[in-house]
Amino acid sequence: MEHKQYLIKLTDDVLTQGASDLHLIAGNKPIMRVSGVLTALMSEPVLSNDDVGGLLESMVSTESKKRFFDTKELDFSWSFGDKARFRGNAYFERGSIGIALRLIPRTIRTLAELNLPQVLENFAARQQGFFLVVGPVGQGKTTTLASMLEIINQTRTEHVVTIEDPIEFLFDNKMSIIDQREVRIDTTDFQTGLQSVFRQDANVIMIGEMRTPETIATAVTAAETGHLVLSTLHTNNAAQTIDRIIDSFGATQQDQIRAQLASSLIGIFSQRLVPRTAGGLLPVFELLINNEAVANLIREKRTHELQTVIETSSRDGMIDMNRSLAELVRSGEIAVETAYAHSWNPKTLQRLL
Repeated sequence: MEHKQYLIKLTDDVLTQGASDLHLIAGNKPIMRVSGVLTALMSEPVLSNDDVGGLLESMVSTESKKRFFDTKELDFSWSFGDKARFRGNAYFERGSIGIALRLIPRTIRTLAELNLPQVLENFAARQQGFFLVVGPVGQGKTTTLASMLEIINQTRTEHVVTIEDPIEFLFDNKMSIIDQREVRIDTTDFQTGLQSVFRQDANVIMIGEMRTPETIATAVTAAETGHLVLSTLHTNNAAQTIDRIIDSFGATQQDQIRAQLASSLIGIFSQRLVPRTAGGLLPVFELLINNEAVANLIREKRTHELQTVIETSSRDGMIDMNRSLAELVRSGEIAVETAYAHSWNPKTLQRLL
């Protein structure tokens, strides 16, 4: 197998069939995810471990390959000219190599094109504060943040610094300067890169993922000191996000981080991608906006009440996940069964339907 040419062929298949992901696993045919469904490419050969290793070698540097064999894990990005860009993860599975590739579109889509609420523009226009996009893996969080950053890029003269692992969407400077820094290539780690931002005359900071308490603490401090900070967390909803952040700190630090969050947080946007009846995927979402009532609940350790605030504050711009699902059912965009499958509270959804 000529690995480089075969990789190009598979990339063309991904683009032609509108796939979001490509899986290359020893002992299996190549597998694509199209509209959320995994499908094996039956016309392709079963991949050997040497095949998958050769495909990986075609995508990463010698240094990255060595790190993979040393650590058994590797995050990387790979571009096929200007046609496609992928975020990749290589791993070992029962002693054999596996690769998961996520397609990163070259064009950054607008909020309207992504079927996301225009209220997110308001957060992109903020001069400072802490804004989080949350949800499970593979639900479009990075795509949403990229769309918000592109709004800033097109409308504001700012210095934007991103810290990513790896770099995903590529930005062309427009009104703003956007410096994209990749962990292990441009900076040692998220924490080091974030601390350096304070000396780089940055206005907007995007952290690809907050993985440690130190990174979270520095991000919150950055939001308090005049920066707009955007980031992601793998949590399900707003209340869980607040609890996850606070619980990542020791008991003696929790009151301080709670107070900092109450003052610096501007919003939490939670999203899911659900199957559309006409094919493809649509986002459903929840939006918590930090107002005086929300800030008080955070300070007073009453985060379990945040869901009620979201459900009763639509006039303030907040969006409830069940209402988002119900609207799509009423418009015929998604099936009732799909809505129930993705609802956190099916009984409440039933009343809305």
